[in-house]
Amino acid sequence: VQLQASGGGAVQAGGSLRLSCAASGQTFNRHVMGWFRQAPGKEREFVAAITWSGGNINYAGSVKGRFTISRDNAENTVYLQMNNLKPEDTAAYYCAAYRSLSRTAYRALRAPASDYDYWGQGTLVTVSS
Repeated sequence: VQLQASGGGAVQAGGSLRLSCAASGQTFNRHVMGWFRQAPGKEREFVAAITWSGGNINYAGSVKGRFTISRDNAENTVYLQMNNLKPEDTAAYYCAAYRSLSRTAYRALRAPASDYDYWGQGTLVTVSS
């Protein structure tokens, strides 16, 4: 099972990037998919998560209104569209997945990083002022 993240790069403040996370090895259409990020010297933090149907989404307050998470189960891919990027968005971005069995969507989308079973390798986003 592999998650392959891509799409990172260097942009100026106010710019946009679209991250992709391609899953292989098994079907992830029953998994919650999430994006986390880790800036140098800081702990990994939650960015966004989406349920398997795509019908429920949760965002960190710092990115709400600027980032959009989506998924294409047919392609086993999850996306993170990032608009109006700020220097404080600079970090390595990781996609992750776990199978939510009995949780409500509300709880499933607020699961800690330790609940996620599968992780991508990270893609670096650098935003300059």
